[in-house]
Amino acid sequence: MYSSSFSFVLTKLSLTSSQWKRRGSDPGLLDLLWGPLHVVLFNTIIFLLALAHLKAVCSDPGVVPLPQSRVDFSDIHSGSQSLLQREDWTVCTRCETYRPPRAHHCRICKRCIRRMDHHCPWINNCVGEQNQKYFIQFLVYVGALSAYAIVLVVTSWLVDCPDCSNEVTVKQSRILHCVILVLESALFGMFVSAILVDQLQAIFSDETAVEQLQKQGPYRPHKSRLALLSEVCGRVHPMMWLLPCGGVSRGRDEPLISHYDV
Repeated sequence: MYSSSFSFVLTKLSLTSSQWKRRGSDPGLLDLLWGPLHVVLFNTIIFLLALAHLKAVCSDPGVVPLPQSRVDFSDIHSGSQSLLQREDWTVCTRCETYRPPRAHHCRICKRCIRRMDHHCPWINNCVGEQNQKYFIQFLVYVGALSAYAIVLVVTSWLVDCPDCSNEVTVKQSRILHCVILVLESALFGMFVSAILVDQLQAIFSDETAVEQLQKQGPYRPHKSRLALLSEVCGRVHPMMWLLPCGGVSRGRDEPLISHYDV
């Protein structure tokens, strides 16, 4: 449902627009030395948010390719069945294909997704192995933008503004505008923070949301939190994890079925 993600981005853009209208009605903050810095930083967060959202929407979440020809599953009932079980591969009867470990079928996308976490209507896409990094970045930047907007509103009330109008109607308009902006920012901030915490817990426990629901999380070797984050965000310097660029390589060790690779 692309309309859901579009309305979400539209709301954030309206929040941004109203925020800078607020700055225009309160020139005291922009007259300060830190005014230009706030302008650059606020718009930088908006740019990174939009880019992360676009990457999460358009990136391949890790779709398991369909076979070139119809797969004969008769070997499952033969001696090769033990090989399939030993290597943790499964068979998707909907896609009629073998799928690698920790891949699950999405009933909305109608395809199997590597390390599928969930299907998100905000991005009209699955959150999987290849785009979970961008989804987390999207949540981080939405939360940061919401918190920053609240800070700017509070700061504008604390900073004296001798050039602001003292008319009753203008003051009432400013108060109403700020209350709506703070409430909207707080709601968005708390909502994405809850989702972000859930995503980080899933990463640190090395168990996706689908695996938690199905209770299919098999025993896996213990890894450090840094190593688990590296699997999601890429094996680069942690500072690069903040940038919504570069793909996530298939760095996980995965067994392969002989003569069959996805």
